[in-house]
Amino acid sequence: MESTPEWASQPCIMGIDEAGRGPVLGPMVYGCLYCPLSYQSSLASLHFADSKTLKEEKREELYENLKLDKSLGWAVDVIGPRELSAKMLAVNKINLNEISHNSAMGLIKQVLDMGVLLTEVYLDTVGDPEKYRIKLSERFSSIKFVVSKKADSLYPVVSGASIVAKVTRDRALREWLVEETGENINRNFGSGYPGDPETKAWLTQHKHSVFGFPSLVRFSWGTCTTHLKSEVEVAWESDEAEESGNGNSSTKRQSKLSKFGFTTCESRSEEIESSGKGRCKFFQARKIQQITQF
Repeated sequence: MESTPEWASQPCIMGIDEAGRGPVLGPMVYGCLYCPLSYQSSLASLHFADSKTLKEEKREELYENLKLDKSLGWAVDVIGPRELSAKMLAVNKINLNEISHNSAMGLIKQVLDMGVLLTEVYLDTVGDPEKYRIKLSERFSSIKFVVSKKADSLYPVVSGASIVAKVTRDRALREWLVEETGENINRNFGSGYPGDPETKAWLTQHKHSVFGFPSLVRFSWGTCTTHLKSEVEVAWESDEAEESGNGNSSTKRQSKLSKFGFTTCESRSEEIESSGKGRCKFFQARKIQQITQF
């Protein structure tokens, strides 16, 4: 719900939950559901439940129903695989728990900024429940926080948030725009969890010796590291040149990688280089050209 609801000035409760924390594929989605405190007793009649216990058809039905309910508001935060991996592998690393905490707090701030009077927020815990509660209370001192394990099974408002998050993630995966379309990528990747044999087979089928995995994959996951241990190690030209003191070794290394789509500038005419003909699909898709001068 983007617009501020009519009941925003009344004391309101919110539930927050996530979907896709563990999979190696696709986004992690945080969802929230909020409503007037006076509507809390009616939530049970909506038959929300932990999204993991429901079939996809039922989740979709409940999701469409809650969107039509004028007494409910909802929002999502979709964190893509690239963003997850970039944060977890940055020089100043941000671990998954912190990413999760920041996403939940971002949703709270978003709803508060809309003018909704949040007085109680219920969350499924990430890490130690009490430490998480204290962290939230220090950020939002006017709100009462209840942080619990299995909150999506205990509190209907969190169950509703669980459905919002799960349906959003499932739809995102189904409709995911795969950038590497030229690589004959299929969508039969199973559940996306590292232990799923179908997911393992998909990762093996779609890894590239130099470029690794498609953008759908969270390359910071340990599963990916295992898959890429035997692949090509790339040394960038500038690093190689600095170590050797001349450009000879870098040219040699570039020649070794030519079969993967890297070429020295002398080996192609300007016309061919500009067209990208015969180059790796990674370069073609992104219209990346090799330059000879900076």
